[in-house]
Amino acid sequence: MSSMALVQDFLAQKRLAVVGVSRKPEDFSRKLFGELRERGYEVVPVNPLADEIDGQRCFAHLQEIQPPVDGALLMTSPEASERVVQECVDAGVPRVWMYRAGGTGAVSPKALQFCEAHNIALVPGECPLMFLRGSWFHRLHGVVRKITGKYPH
Repeated sequence: MSSMALVQDFLAQKRLAVVGVSRKPEDFSRKLFGELRERGYEVVPVNPLADEIDGQRCFAHLQEIQPPVDGALLMTSPEASERVVQECVDAGVPRVWMYRAGGTGAVSPKALQFCEAHNIALVPGECPLMFLRGSWFHRLHGVVRKITGKYPH
């Protein structure tokens, strides 16, 4: 599957976990979490240090979520991503998106290899907002990435 097909497949799912969503309301992970909720996604927060996020029960681990989610958006450090992808396998989560806006984001070479070895559909980087309608700033970022040849195809 091409990387754009993986992006479209991930965003077509309606029940997603956001792993590493922050307890701080001003953090970008919270803004992304809220934006996905506003767009009709059933978003489940995962953060072992929080009991709730924006009034929703927060889970410490993916395996605790019932029914399971269709995909996991990782807003974690690369080191944490290496642990979380194992949780994805244990919880039966078939899709992973490792968030990245700048720097490495959640992307880890070891986690990438693990996903490949365990047949997890993977979007290794990018910001989901770049691919959703109505977010002019993020769509503009997508146009710039197209011009520079860094946009998924």
